[in-house]
Amino acid sequence: MPSTLDEPRPVTRRSLLRGIGLGAATVAVAGTGVLGYRVYDSGVLDPGGGPAHEPWHDWRDIPGPRGAVAAAVLAASPHNTQPWTFVVRADAIQMFADPTRTTGSVDPFSRERYVGLGCALENLTIACGPRGLRPDVTLLPDGPSGARVARVGLTPEPARPDPLHDVIDRRHTNRGPYLPDPIAPADLAALAGPFPPGVDLHWVTGPGPTTALGTLLVDAAEALCADEQQSVDNFAWFRASNDEAQAHRDGLVLDGQGLSPFELGAAKLLPATSRAEGDRFWVARTRDVHVATAAAYGVITTTTPDDRGTQLEAGRLLQRVHLHATAAGIALQHMNQVTERIDRETSTGAPATFAPRFAALLPPGATPLLTFRVGRPVRDGRPTPRRSVAMVAS
Repeated sequence: MPSTLDEPRPVTRRSLLRGIGLGAATVAVAGTGVLGYRVYDSGVLDPGGGPAHEPWHDWRDIPGPRGAVAAAVLAASPHNTQPWTFVVRADAIQMFADPTRTTGSVDPFSRERYVGLGCALENLTIACGPRGLRPDVTLLPDGPSGARVARVGLTPEPARPDPLHDVIDRRHTNRGPYLPDPIAPADLAALAGPFPPGVDLHWVTGPGPTTALGTLLVDAAEALCADEQQSVDNFAWFRASNDEAQAHRDGLVLDGQGLSPFELGAAKLLPATSRAEGDRFWVARTRDVHVATAAAYGVITTTTPDDRGTQLEAGRLLQRVHLHATAAGIALQHMNQVTERIDRETSTGAPATFAPRFAALLPPGATPLLTFRVGRPVRDGRPTPRRSVAMVAS
């Protein structure tokens, strides 16, 4: 018998999300890319739990060189690919690039991958002091084409505290909304510290410049989604269920998307959407949340973007900025779709459309290597899966 207008309609999972402002595409997740997410067995009642999140909890208790590696695995990396391996000895830690952990056409020149390796290297060196070790870093000891990214010599010394070490496990990419409060220029400047040679940090602030960069970020997200290969390569790092996240212990997951607890729990009850719907969700999220609530943008620039050493140093700087921001109560989200489109156009020989637009927002001669937004968070970011020391070190 057909229902009448006076009878209540059944509440479905999709209608529940629609009612809180989340359409069907909200079950997709996006970092700098766009992904679908199936979440029947997804840890709704235990977000951030299971073996994939244990590295966030036990890293402080691991002594010596392996403890430094335990801090390294908590660093940022593109799409949470964690492109590193380590060989650990009492007197040195060797760090290697894992050639299988790439994002393909999203990062055709591996610039983001080496930035991520630099982030891990910075965490590693920060973790040495509290463990009674003095690190001596040699970048690219076998040259820029060698698999060995760095050698960190270790010399025993009295343990010393480091305030950045204390916030390593609190640093998370925050893709949620930010408060409308501005961040004072002095507070932004305090996030960086000394710059390595050849690397600089440019802050994009004020209504005009932030609006222009925000528009560019949305346009780049749309272009990336329209590029079939980039969309597919993004999708490869999506973990469709809690079981997959626990098995792979990497990649993009719904817990990392900055949703409220209610939105997160509700979204996890829905089956996966398509990649196309996920693309649409990411563009909408970029426009309506990320860009709309950014207090400012940071752009790390260089005159030598293809130099592997420069990329590693940029990653080290990025990790320090994020740790300083965490200590100051400032949220940070990596937003690299513009440089991903610049590199994609270069690698395919397409006309340069994004490079000149980005250059107009930066000092003369500065080439953008990576971009992020900052602001005061509405809610804290959540931990995402990590491989353990045993999985990445020998």
